[in-house]
Amino acid sequence: MNGAESLVETFLENDVTVCFANPGTSEMHFVAALDQHPDMRCVLCLFEGGTSGAADGYFRMSGKVAATMLHLAPGFGNAFANLHNARKAGSGILNVMGEHATYHLAYDSPLRGDTAGISHAISDWTRTSATAADVAGDGAAGIAAARAGNGRIATLILPADTAWGEGSAPAIASATEDGDLPSEAELETVADALGRPGAALFLGGIATYGPELEAAGRIAKATGCRLIAPLFTARVRRGAGQVVLDQLPYRGELAAEVLADLHTLVCIGTPPPVNFFAYPGQPSVPTPDTCAVIDLCGRDGNVTGTLAALEKRVGAAGSEPDRRAFDLPEVAPDADLTAETACATIIRWMPEETIVVNEAVTSGLTFGPQSRTARPHDFLTTVGGAIGCCLPTAVGSAIACPDRKVLALTGDGSAMYTIQSLWTMARENLDVTVVVFNNGAYRILHHELEALGVAQVGRNARAMFDLTGPELDWMALARGHGLDAVRADSLAELNAALAHADDVAGPCLIEVVL
Repeated sequence: MNGAESLVETFLENDVTVCFANPGTSEMHFVAALDQHPDMRCVLCLFEGGTSGAADGYFRMSGKVAATMLHLAPGFGNAFANLHNARKAGSGILNVMGEHATYHLAYDSPLRGDTAGISHAISDWTRTSATAADVAGDGAAGIAAARAGNGRIATLILPADTAWGEGSAPAIASATEDGDLPSEAELETVADALGRPGAALFLGGIATYGPELEAAGRIAKATGCRLIAPLFTARVRRGAGQVVLDQLPYRGELAAEVLADLHTLVCIGTPPPVNFFAYPGQPSVPTPDTCAVIDLCGRDGNVTGTLAALEKRVGAAGSEPDRRAFDLPEVAPDADLTAETACATIIRWMPEETIVVNEAVTSGLTFGPQSRTARPHDFLTTVGGAIGCCLPTAVGSAIACPDRKVLALTGDGSAMYTIQSLWTMARENLDVTVVVFNNGAYRILHHELEALGVAQVGRNARAMFDLTGPELDWMALARGHGLDAVRADSLAELNAALAHADDVAGPCLIEVVL
């Protein structure tokens, strides 16, 4: 077998069964190898930012590493923004970046770039295969690197001649090792602090869903501490019957109010809280100066073991966590269509076990608070803040969980960053309902300008913020990418559109006009 074939078989031997791809000439042997293995699911994305965003969503919802196929340094550059989001989310991804044949590099052809340099800027692990015989082992090492630390970005650079040269047998990735646990002294200090009023666990990574969140809930019940998570978290389990976990607001001054009465904040699975941006005269962190911040376990640490050890130390075994009651937001039948009433209406419709991907930064701001007591669901956000995550993350989430509805909430501006993902949804016939809040602007930038003290907005600022002249035709954009589409100008039309989304076999886009 050649090097590319040995890589694909290495993937399958190690349960890497999905490849999000945007290939070019240097990857043709990899394409041919994938074609020989129909048990590897290959998903074409029409833009490299779609491949990286989809791999991110796939890992968040499955916990499994997916591969991406990227064409040389320029293609990797196009994937960079959503690789940044994936890295901040703690997602495990193995990028396969094509490279010119080793002997061709000396001629500096037009597409030659610094493949290793651009990979090092975002990847936790980078390796260039030297020979075809190395490819299988390098692939296995890349898989192990992507799985390490609860999920990391790994990049294998595959020169074309190592793909077509004689390869070796497939290789098995080494097992990942659990990280170190806190010392007994550290656990004692934290247990004592959590037992006093004014303490909270600050959770992120795998601590915000699944067995880890249940363990945190038992600790909170036994000690009386609060459970808090960042607003921008990779995946949060929410809704009726779920452990009570509050998320910080976006604005720094509001986050400071939430944390104002704390004397101790213990971080597990996430770094300490920080405000999203700096503003004149405001602090960079929302925690009060009198609050002790204890970084007990980082995102890439032994989160599961740390929570188990802390649960044992505080005697929480058998405790029943506080859980959310079921309650849906009320919407008056004659209410106007606003961002808030639209979110409430969507929440009332949302099926149980929906996967919500929210990148509607301003229009979707009330969705989180209103949906805390909705039907059980998972909630995903753009952890790294790079716009264009929503639609491809929805693609990856739907492929990871084909039996669950995916709801993608996006603004009109952010959706345009990776609009090509609509086509992938249609081609793969994914059960995704896309809601585009159309307010004709990068509305968040209006708010940010105000936050910086700019009271008067002139022509140039408006030209950079407003998405008018011409207006985006969302019905045409959706249908042009193969999606069924409905426009809602009122709450009655939105209710009808949501009912229609249930009847559509495949993806559907709803434009909410604000």
